[in-house]
Formats: sequence, C-alpha cells, structure tokens
Amino acid sequence: MRELAATWMRGGTSKCRVFDRADLDDLGLDTAAVLLRTFGSPDPRQVDGVGGATSTTSKAVILAPSSAGDADVDYTFAQVGIEEPVVDWGSNCGSCSAVVGLYALRRGWVPPTGELTTVRVRNTNTGQLIVQQVPTPGGVVDEDGTEYIPGVPFPGVGVRMWFRDPAGRTTGALLPTGSPRDELTFGGRAVQATLVDAGAPVVVLSAASVGIDGAESPAEIAARPGLLAALDGVRRQAAVRMGLAADEASAERAVPKLAAVSPAPATGEADLTVRMLSMGQVHPALAITGSVALTMAVATPGTVVPDHVSPDGNGRLRLATPSGVVATHSGELDGAPAVAVTRTARRIADAVLALPGEIQPPRQPVPEAHPAPASQRTGGRASSASPGPSIPTALANAEVSR
Repeated sequence: MRELAATWMRGGTSKCRVFDRADLDDLGLDTAAVLLRTFGSPDPRQVDGVGGATSTTSKAVILAPSSAGDADVDYTFAQVGIEEPVVDWGSNCGSCSAVVGLYALRRGWVPPTGELTTVRVRNTNTGQLIVQQVPTPGGVVDEDGTEYIPGVPFPGVGVRMWFRDPAGRTTGALLPTGSPRDELTFGGRAVQATLVDAGAPVVVLSAASVGIDGAESPAEIAARPGLLAALDGVRRQAAVRMGLAADEASAERAVPKLAAVSPAPATGEADLTVRMLSMGQVHPALAITGSVALTMAVATPGTVVPDHVSPDGNGRLRLATPSGVVATHSGELDGAPAVAVTRTARRIADAVLALPGEIQPPRQPVPEAHPAPASQRTGGRASSASPGPSIPTALANAEVSR
C-alpha cells in the first residue's frame, strides 16, 4: 500500500483534489492511472475513491513552484472521468484555478506582501497566465474568508483572477474557424453557432434555436427527452470544426463546452442569461473559463450573442446563471487584453490517501500530465515570456451575488 498526500479544496463551484507535483513524481507511476484509482474511476458512484461522482467534484489540481520567469506556480488541471477510465487534460478549469494562489501562500511558495498578494499562475494545459490577487490582511495568510459567490452556500476567500491575453490558448485563435458564426446541425436542421476560444473553447448557441427559452433550471433541461444528447452532438460537431478532434466520436467530454444564451432577465440584474453544458450535464452555475469566452464573444462583432448585450462603460458583464449572477470585468494587463473574475476558495481538509499496491494504467491512452504548450500542440501563439505582469492600479470591485 502506497500513500499520497492531498489537500481537498473548494474553488468556485467545484471541489478539487490538490496534489504537489513532486509527490506524484515520487510514486514513479503513470499519473493518469494514479488519479483514476485515487478517485475510484471508472464507477458511476466512485465508491472506492475520493471522487464525488459529478463533473464538478471529480477534478484534480497538480501544482509545483514554477521555473518560468513570468510565473510563480505551474498549475495542471485534470478532469477525471467517472464512468470512463479517461483523464481529460485538454483544458483548464476556472473554478479550480482559484485554489492555486491560496495553496501556494499556505505552502510558503509565495510570501505574502501587504493586504493583497499577487500570485502569478501558469496553467500548463493551455499556457494561460492567470494573475491572482489573494487577500492577505496585515501580510498574513488568512483562510477565514467572508465572501460569497453564486452556487456556493458558504463563504470563502475571495480571489480576483485576471486571465491575461486569453484568446486562442487552446486552438491558436479567438475564432478557430475564422468566422464569428458557423452553421451546425441540431435535430436535423441547421443552427447558427459561434465557436470561440478564450479561457476555454466554447460553442455558443441561441437558446431559442435549440427549442428552449434559456431560463430553465438544469433539471428542467435534463428532463427534456433527447435534448442533452442532441446538444452534445452539436458540441462534438464543433470540436471537429475547431480542430480539437479528428472526428465527432473522439471529441473529449469536457472540451469544448457549450453555452446556450438568451436575453437578460426582466429584473435588470444581469445583461445576458446563460445555461452551460459541461461533461454532458447542465452546469449548476457557470464554468469560469466559459465566462471568459462569453465575455470575449460579446465584444466580438458578428457573434450569435445578441447585439444589444455588451459590457457597461466600466467593462463589466453580468451573466445570469441557474445559481445567481456572475460578473466579469474586461480590461488590460501589461498592454494585453484581460478578463477578470472573482471566485472564492476554501481549504476543506489535508489528507493522506491510501493507494493499492498495484495501479493499472487506464484502458485508453492519455497525454502526459504536462502537455506541450498550446503553441506546440495547435500552432497557436505562445504565452508572453516577459517579466511578471504588473497589476492595474485601479481595479474594479468584484461583483458577486448570492
């Protein structure tokens, strides 16, 4: 029996198992195989592991101090399959990203500096630089957060995350097909879609085009016979168009995501209504990388997002989700476009996981835990290698609604 240290943390609306890269390397085993066995996959209950049997609770975060000059921490995200023996390394998770700065501060990888400490995070899945601002009142790491976000009933430490120059991190272009609109097939008929890559690849559809009004609950959408399967078919078509899969059958479950958008609610509390699919199910709130993609799509002429929807004069965009309103902020960081979102993070437990003596490799091949940068995998541009980015002196206050 082997042992593996892990920290359980909530980041945003996800629950993540956080591992030190050095601890995984010391095992001398296939990382994907270790994650599958640790989480208890494949099994719809994940009864013999630490997985939570949902897409938002079957996630792993692998961290290490960064050797790059423009980052403090290297962060690899893994979406661990539940019923399938597959680990998806194809994208990032914005919610899980929120745990990185707090973890690094607690481990002493980054020293606290004043009331807010900046932690520069390099996501190895996409090459995305995420500049995080973590509250450190009086220069002390304080894990007793008091901030709330939609989709989480309890408070956590509020972390402002700036996604610097997010366009094309997976495919090499903001609009991978070169067009703001593409035609895909839904239920045997053509529908208009925007295929956008910013933060993560996302397929954006008008909710009305797929027969919903867009304000339904996740349960109501899931109860519509055949709807989730039909939407997944659209998503798989988009994966091929975006160059993410050779054919529809080989498209990954988590990449791209799909968002159905509709006009803002009459209450005036938001600018746009969103229902997002992730891992075949309706997300209980909104994938944060998806909110980055939607923010960029709103600002791009010709997309399927309604023309009257745009950020206000302060660069703010309010997105109505099943759990409440998520707000993003558009700006610049070191001369490059950036999108900011505030999420909360909380440490739940430190644990030592017991691993069986024999770890079987997954039945399907998976990429290395440290995939090549997006520029090497897809021909996209590499991230800036400039010195650590400065933080804008005037940051908009985070807007989060319970």
